[in-house]
Amino acid sequence: MPSVTLKNQIQMPLLGFGVLRMKDPEECERCVEAALDAGYRMFDTAASYGNEEAVGRALNRAVKAGKVRRDELFVITKLWITDAAEALARQGFETSLRKLQMDYIDLYLIHQPYRDYYGAWRTLEKLYREDLARAIGVSNFSPERLVDLCMNTEIPPMVNQIELHPFYHQDRAIKVMRELGVQPQAWAPLCEGLKNIFSNRTLEKVGKKYGKSAAQTALRWNIDRQVSVVLRSSQREHMEEDMGLWDFQLSEADQKAIDPLDLGYSEILDYENPCIARMFNQCCRKGKTE
Repeated sequence: MPSVTLKNQIQMPLLGFGVLRMKDPEECERCVEAALDAGYRMFDTAASYGNEEAVGRALNRAVKAGKVRRDELFVITKLWITDAAEALARQGFETSLRKLQMDYIDLYLIHQPYRDYYGAWRTLEKLYREDLARAIGVSNFSPERLVDLCMNTEIPPMVNQIELHPFYHQDRAIKVMRELGVQPQAWAPLCEGLKNIFSNRTLEKVGKKYGKSAAQTALRWNIDRQVSVVLRSSQREHMEEDMGLWDFQLSEADQKAIDPLDLGYSEILDYENPCIARMFNQCCRKGKTE
């Protein structure tokens, strides 16, 4: 599996498997096992997903069976808003660690840019120094908040996981991350199936040149930008198809052909909308996780 090198020299795979919305434990375990068989080694979960235990069971079972070594896995989980405070973040981390049945996390992220994420970050720095997290980062941080955090912390974030796909390029955000030495990682690299991405004419036309599907073309477009991608599927054939990204590379002309697809805004979760901040904070006060 090709990888990128984080600023602390840790290798992170360019392709990973996510488990968002996989609420049924048996389905989640089945999908993680199928993804392992398909060749995935990076797995992305979060405290708010409610399935860390299922992910942990599947991965630990594979390790015990000798199908994979723990050091071949790259496990990501995230701190939810309810624990986004210096006094609470360690407890949130330890809960995730226990549910995953692991001794360390490969990448631990602050899930949302709300509440006391500065205090939470100081705790993440301690976890990193204690080798409990091999790398630390953030998720959904805008360029402005990311710059501010990087300039006012001892250990700047190593990764920022944000929405990135052919309909939302976020070129400015990626440029800022490159300047800061922060690795971009894409959630929803297939736009959660919206905008008819799987039958988009531009993506199909470009992919046809390489004998690839629109989905493979969309994923390769991000990877060619050196963006690590995390995708989700419950079907084994799609998992196997999405692994077929390593025998082609988009030409500069084909990359430019995809440029006009950029809407310049999100149709999934617009973090520039103040209503989103209100929604997350209100959910947090009510004790909800989504």
